[in-house]
Amino acid sequence: MSDEFKTSPYRRYRGDVEAGNSSRNYDEDEDEGSGPFDIVRTKSAPVDRLRRWRQAALVLNASRRFRYTLDLKKEEEKKQLIAKIRMHAQVIRAAVLFQAAGQGVKVPGSTKLPPSSPTRFGDFGISAEELVSMSREHDLSLLQQNGGVKGVAEKLKTNLEKGAPGDEADLIERKKAFGSNTYPRKKGRSFWRFVWEACRDTTLIILMVAAAASLALGIKTEGIKEGWYDGGSIALAVLIVIIFTAVSDYKQSLQFQNLNEEKQNIQMEVVRGGRRIKVSIFDIVVGDVVPLKIGDQVPADGLVISGHSLSIDESSMTGESKIVHKDSTKAPFLMSGCKVADGYGSMLVTSVGINTEWGLLMASISEDNGEETPLQVRLNGVATFIGIVGLAVAVAVLIILVARFFTGHTKNPDGTVQFTAGKTKVGDAIDGFIKIFTVAVTIVVVAVPEGLPLAVTLTLAYSMRKMMADKALVRRLSACETMGSATTICSDKTGTLTLNQMTVVEAYACGKKIDPPDNKSLLPPSVISLLVEGVAQNTTGSVFVPEGGGALEVSGSPTEKAILQWGLNLGMDFSGARSESEIIHAFPFNSEKKRGGVAVKRSDSEIRVHWKGAAEIVLASCTSYIDPDDSVVQMDEDKLSLFKKAIEDMAARSLRCVAIAYRICEKDEVPTSDEELENWQLPEGDLILLAIVGIKDPCRPFVRDAVQLCINAGVKVRMVTGDNLQTARAIALECGILGSNADATEPNLIEGKTFRNLSETQRLEVADKISVMGRSSPNDKLLLVQALRKRGHVVAVTGDGTNDAPALHEADIGLAMGIQGTEVAKESSDIIILDDNFASVVKVVRWGRSVYANIQKFIQFQLTVNVAALIINVVAAVSSGNVPLNAVQLLWVNLIMDTLGALALATEPPTDHLMRRPPVGRREPLITNIMWRNLLIQALYQVTVLLILNFGGRSILNLGHDKSDHAFKVKNTLIFNAFVFCQVFNEFNARKPDEINVWKGVTKNHLFMGIVGLEVLLQVIIIFFLGKFTSTVRLSWKLWLVSLAIGFISWPLAAVGKLIPVPDRPFGEYFTKKRHQQKDPSGKGQNPPPEVSAE
Repeated sequence: MSDEFKTSPYRRYRGDVEAGNSSRNYDEDEDEGSGPFDIVRTKSAPVDRLRRWRQAALVLNASRRFRYTLDLKKEEEKKQLIAKIRMHAQVIRAAVLFQAAGQGVKVPGSTKLPPSSPTRFGDFGISAEELVSMSREHDLSLLQQNGGVKGVAEKLKTNLEKGAPGDEADLIERKKAFGSNTYPRKKGRSFWRFVWEACRDTTLIILMVAAAASLALGIKTEGIKEGWYDGGSIALAVLIVIIFTAVSDYKQSLQFQNLNEEKQNIQMEVVRGGRRIKVSIFDIVVGDVVPLKIGDQVPADGLVISGHSLSIDESSMTGESKIVHKDSTKAPFLMSGCKVADGYGSMLVTSVGINTEWGLLMASISEDNGEETPLQVRLNGVATFIGIVGLAVAVAVLIILVARFFTGHTKNPDGTVQFTAGKTKVGDAIDGFIKIFTVAVTIVVVAVPEGLPLAVTLTLAYSMRKMMADKALVRRLSACETMGSATTICSDKTGTLTLNQMTVVEAYACGKKIDPPDNKSLLPPSVISLLVEGVAQNTTGSVFVPEGGGALEVSGSPTEKAILQWGLNLGMDFSGARSESEIIHAFPFNSEKKRGGVAVKRSDSEIRVHWKGAAEIVLASCTSYIDPDDSVVQMDEDKLSLFKKAIEDMAARSLRCVAIAYRICEKDEVPTSDEELENWQLPEGDLILLAIVGIKDPCRPFVRDAVQLCINAGVKVRMVTGDNLQTARAIALECGILGSNADATEPNLIEGKTFRNLSETQRLEVADKISVMGRSSPNDKLLLVQALRKRGHVVAVTGDGTNDAPALHEADIGLAMGIQGTEVAKESSDIIILDDNFASVVKVVRWGRSVYANIQKFIQFQLTVNVAALIINVVAAVSSGNVPLNAVQLLWVNLIMDTLGALALATEPPTDHLMRRPPVGRREPLITNIMWRNLLIQALYQVTVLLILNFGGRSILNLGHDKSDHAFKVKNTLIFNAFVFCQVFNEFNARKPDEINVWKGVTKNHLFMGIVGLEVLLQVIIIFFLGKFTSTVRLSWKLWLVSLAIGFISWPLAAVGKLIPVPDRPFGEYFTKKRHQQKDPSGKGQNPPPEVSAE
């Protein structure tokens, strides 16, 4: 039935000399043997490693902590489900193969009849059920009954050339009759699900139990009017924490849902009313004609109308990496979701949405946003370490307080002993114990930073939303973060560094320059007619002539459009030229061979082979040319030198050079049978040169500034292009990738072939020096990425072609182009650059650095609160048996620190300052020496001031004359108020860990200002109106000023602290000397080491 090549689409030309000699697989786990929280690259990380770090984490609320990480159990279930659906597809394929094998034998009555009474809508001559049955079962006999592809198209009221009419009424009618190309999505989690997940926090559950016990005892001992405050206040505080957490998490999940929809919204070309237009994949209807080219996704189930070397990779449906050849007679069925591995053609859509296997598959899998990011893993490690310390402290506090309480060492504010053996009532003793227990549990709440890993997701979600506005669609969360560590960017030239607006500005034909390039008077008529035939037939573009007149519409890739426009200027009638001859075989252009060709049969049965491609490559295959007198002349050395010189001159002026050539094929050279014709290698030698054209593709405006920005940020930009080395050099000089002509020497400037032929050791040596690689194949790009990663670089790569997929996958960050990129490239990428602009790539670097910086700000802020709250409570508990910050107060502090703090600091926009420092090494400690300095200064200040107030507050505040109970409450309220204001002021300090001016740009961050305002407002409400709940009293205006002054001092203190120098060597290294020396290949992430052994 079909020819199947047992190869993968992305390695199709492995036998080629251009595949290089890399036998080594670089994708090894670079951090094997390190700790569970040290996964520097989660891209393709093995499942057992991912499981290891989860098991090592100390977790109080697993459903919240691991929410946005990969759900390993679900992943397993998803694989099984896909396997089941694939099995169905394979059974159908086996049946088709079986049918094909016995095609000669026809059993009477074996012809499958359509359903007895198919329901038909509108005036269509075929029902959705018949179409579904035909495409799902790959039923050739049913297709034949309906008159083949042509018959089905007629029944669907579609013209195979011009497509469906495409007007609004027609599209609505088609959707009504056959459904739309969407499938039911599994609903996202509801808000109540998030509330339930927030409730499952172990500490909050314990606090709720304690609150219930406290409530029962309070009501029993003091009556319902007064007795419910203690327990009720804890319950209320817990409820507020739950609601805040749920709202924040729910909003985050909605962002991810929107992002998913954006990811799946592929733009496809369709032919409607004779015009090629781009529509969303969701808007494709039954009866649409869809042009397909290499790298496209098949958007729905359908039938091949026509195709040249059309091969489909069905691995997404069958699970097997087999390439299946398709044609309009023997193997016309196309399955939605598969990729075009080779060739080009067009298809008629027959089933959409839930009526396709792919739709069923997608509807049964819920989209899981789960994915590890290295920062999440590391932060779980930090959270676990802090949690263990906090747990130990809480247990110590519990033991000490319980011991003091039951031995009679804990006194009331009035000096009376709280517990006397044999005298104190059981209820009072239990109540005392519950209060102690809630304090210990609350210390755990403050100590275990559950929000730390979630803050990463919050930052990433915020950044991803903002990056969409900056024309970057993030497909993998971790890429957003890894981009901040990128040390090098390997960029394409065409469309990324240039505008991709191409025009033919120079032409050479008949052995001379044609000026202007479309001057017909300088060309003999036969050359014009040969050029028109070659341009019209050897293209994947098209020309649309509007019926009412008006400008012609040229579509296709930018290079195709430029050459078609040049053909039109020479007088080409596109549809007329195409009707004069028919294509009998095609060799689609590919980036390995750098050329493409077609064999056409003319009406007089003459067969011509037309080639078009990279000028020097096609020229090398030419043995003759047509002179001005219209004679075919042998190519002598002088003419060859003239053409080569023309190519060099054009390339030096940054023009892309394309040669067009042809040859006549004798009848006996052309295979007669369809099967032989399908595998025919088009003759590549003895060509007759028709023309060489120079195509101008101007540099993008401001690309030079963007490249300079990268250089300042310590990120090296390398250009990897399929273009001629001289063209690449000229553009690199224009963009600032090469500083001057003096830089344009090997190995700075290298040809793909030269690099490919080096040994692995030599490749590692030169990789660092390469700035421009010309005439490179996608495999050369892959070899360069592997060598750079081996050198310790964090590599970002841009790509648009199907063959770029391996390099995009291998790179730390794969960046696919949104406009020119194929679906295969996009699926292998981590981020899609929607406008194909290099400046957008640089913005992604900015956002990546911002993610890392924001997380560090949040860690510094949170750890300061952790350290201060823990020390204050422990010291007070051990020395006096009372804690100044009670359970409800600590829960409020935890809310500021956790949810609100994360919101305020995680959403800081990136600054230019970030792009003036070197990239962050992937193994650099999360908590830098600068952070330790800031953190310790603030924590030390807060602990000192508040402990002085705790122990000497009564005399300092002149409260000696007040009742001891009231004085005690005033002192503790002041400590609480001052502590909260310390955090509010310190939030500003955390914004700029290494800058003295912490207010710079603060007014532009409305969210930050809003949150700080909300915190202050809520604190005022708590002190003034909620004293009963928080065990506080109203403070005089003087004490409010004292609270504000204590908080304010943290600003000048932070400024002075930043003048204290810190050592370059991370603190952590003093404890783990050996590990760092052995493990870190990238040094400090600023410059990779000069020498790395090849191993």
